[in-house]
Amino acid sequence: MNSSIQYQNKSSHSSGSGDLARLVNLKQARARHGAQADLMVEMLGVGDPLADAVISEINCIGSEAKSKLNEGLLHGLDAVIDPPPAVAAFLREVETIPAYADKHLLEAGDAVGLSIPPLLLFLSEQGIELVHVYASPSICRLLAQTGQLTKMTARRATETSLWHEQAVLPGGLIRGAPGYLATTQVRLLHARIRHNAIRQGWESGAFGVPINQTDIARTWLDFTIVPHLSLRKLGITLTEEEQRDRYRYWSYLGHVLGLDKRFYVDLRSDSDAEELLDLLDSTIDEPDDNCRALTHAILEVLTDKAVAGPLSMMDRESVKDFLNGLARFSFGDRLTDALQIPHSPAVGFLPLFAASTAQAWRFQRSNPELAAACTKEYVATRRARVAQMVSGHTAYQKNIEE
Repeated sequence: MNSSIQYQNKSSHSSGSGDLARLVNLKQARARHGAQADLMVEMLGVGDPLADAVISEINCIGSEAKSKLNEGLLHGLDAVIDPPPAVAAFLREVETIPAYADKHLLEAGDAVGLSIPPLLLFLSEQGIELVHVYASPSICRLLAQTGQLTKMTARRATETSLWHEQAVLPGGLIRGAPGYLATTQVRLLHARIRHNAIRQGWESGAFGVPINQTDIARTWLDFTIVPHLSLRKLGITLTEEEQRDRYRYWSYLGHVLGLDKRFYVDLRSDSDAEELLDLLDSTIDEPDDNCRALTHAILEVLTDKAVAGPLSMMDRESVKDFLNGLARFSFGDRLTDALQIPHSPAVGFLPLFAASTAQAWRFQRSNPELAAACTKEYVATRRARVAQMVSGHTAYQKNIEE
């Protein structure tokens, strides 16, 4: 597979027995990806049984379950006296550290990602990946059903960024740490949304369970391979060892988030992740009006954030044009045309920008002391950014507040 995100015409809807109407090109996907395509279909019907059970238990016994849950998330299952059964099962699973993860991995955080200059991460991870998230009609349909399609875009983007930063910082996923708490809280918020959507008449037979395992896997890819395909085009390349280390960390994050391990357990490199991305992208329908509305909303939010932050030396229209160009540079004309992202002359100078960043990246990595100093500075910058973002309780915190 080549190194850019692929998007193609999708006109062949699934008509096989038991296959969901939302799927396209399933026959071709099965021929190309084999058993992984069957896993994708199966997981469209699966939410997160452990988290779903916790929400049901909270609905049943209320504040006592929330109190025991929050105590366990902070201090561990062993610290909780007489935990309700669903809370106990959830904590037991999330606290079980897989064999591939160790103390050093968790203490280091996403060490590879933390070595990349914050401006480039802002461009690739703090918004552009959401363009890809919102290219999925089923994901946007769920937001439309909640009545929050574009009303809470800025807040949703900020809370997503806060979760992401806390989860990747050194020590962030150690039990009780901010990233661990945020990831488990996001997981439980997904369960709450799933419960409410089904109660409100969500058509699982046509679209799969809301926030199903397959959609969670696609979103997980939006924080792993999708931004790194963009970064690669901007001149940032990683060694095979760095890719292995990064997917090892993100595999653990997937574990905490409740993602079925069959989606990530064999991923060791960007090329492995690209194969999974190809499967999931080639079987979703073309973007619809909900997708376009959310995409334009998130680009407006990202423009505001860039003008107020790393691109403050540019006027708003220039920043907006630059981000439109970056989206086209990253995803190609086929997808960006479908999302009605305007053409931009910025596309023309992005290769020059990429050549400059590639040179700076090589220089940073040429000297171990310089590389370590840069990473230390980048981590400090990201910690400061987290401190600025914490303002009031997030939606995922409020979901399990007592």
